[in-house]
Amino acid sequence: MEETGVVKEIIGPKAIVIVQTKSACDSCPGGSICKATGDEAQIEAINEVNACVGDMVRVAFKPYTYLKGSAVIYGIPALMLIIGAVIGKEYLSKIFKVADPDILSAAGGFGLFIISFIVIKIWMKGREGKKEYMPVIEEIIK
Repeated sequence: MEETGVVKEIIGPKAIVIVQTKSACDSCPGGSICKATGDEAQIEAINEVNACVGDMVRVAFKPYTYLKGSAVIYGIPALMLIIGAVIGKEYLSKIFKVADPDILSAAGGFGLFIISFIVIKIWMKGREGKKEYMPVIEEIIK
């Protein structure tokens, strides 16, 4: 995935790049590196080409990192929802015999679903700012 934008600020080896938001921004897993406001988004990227403030640049997201992030953000919570529903129906219904198994299934599913988001948020904080997970400025256009 590539974006074109203007360098707003240089912070050491990184740069803040302003890009135009697209419809794909609504479901993007890059929330920790991108701050979208209105029609623009600010992306923190590694400045490998030594771009200066005001330069038009091409920013690239590594496909593997993008796919891995999408799988983590969408796949793990969906899997935990299913596992929690099965645990709720099969095991919690045996412990709480007076409760409706469907309600226990929903509670187990949504419980693990929420817990998975909390765990992912904590896990992502540990990886925030690491070079292999960040977009890279690959070219100065103007």
